[in-house]
Amino acid sequence: MRMPLIAGNWKMNTTLAEASALVEEIKERLDIIEGVEKVLCPPFVSLTLIKKLLHGSSIKLGAQNIYFEEKGAYTGEVSPLMLSGICEFVILGHSERRQYFGETDEIVNKKVHTALKAGLTPILCIGEKLEEMEARKTEEVVTRQVNGALKGIESPQRLVIAYEPIWAIGTGRAATPEDANITIAIIRKTLSHLYGDGLALETRILYGGSVTAANIFEFVIQPEIDGALVGGASLKAGEFLSIVEQSAAAK
Repeated sequence: MRMPLIAGNWKMNTTLAEASALVEEIKERLDIIEGVEKVLCPPFVSLTLIKKLLHGSSIKLGAQNIYFEEKGAYTGEVSPLMLSGICEFVILGHSERRQYFGETDEIVNKKVHTALKAGLTPILCIGEKLEEMEARKTEEVVTRQVNGALKGIESPQRLVIAYEPIWAIGTGRAATPEDANITIAIIRKTLSHLYGDGLALETRILYGGSVTAANIFEFVIQPEIDGALVGGASLKAGEFLSIVEQSAAAK
């Protein structure tokens, strides 16, 4: 059985004070929920503060991005070595990074290599645009993105994949649970071709894109879906707690 994982991507939200208040509001209830792995992914500036607040709890910490070099003259970037010992997870290849910052499959691949080398667990994001979905190119796109992101990686034992159709992110228009399950099955089949059935069956694949407390249960009861990468709803204490509780109950 793959343990479900719920990761909250706070994106570019929360000051230090707001981040601290949110963690304090959810920490106690979130900590006692069993049967699901819980990850918070705040902005870089809050990571060390939140690490202290989560000390001794079952809640894990993740970053939202890294650069693919370990050090150097890269003003404003954050190295995976800087996160070692602070985080266990890192979100890579998010559609917003691809759209606004020009990240390609090649760049994402470099980041996956660097993250794994540093001992971080990538949450690798993939997903198609609206026009690609309407042109029935979903399978082609997600297969290309998985192959591109994992090029040259022999056996990624530490890996989580998040299928996030770009047309569903922040729009309130989620994919249907059945369609998401079909696409995630395609992703798992791609992993099987690359690494064999064993690793493919062990790898957790999440859904992301307008996930809420109102729809999470229908997603996580699907056999191929192992949890969710949650955006805006992760900033609302009650909403996020409900998402985690329902995910634990469903699995």
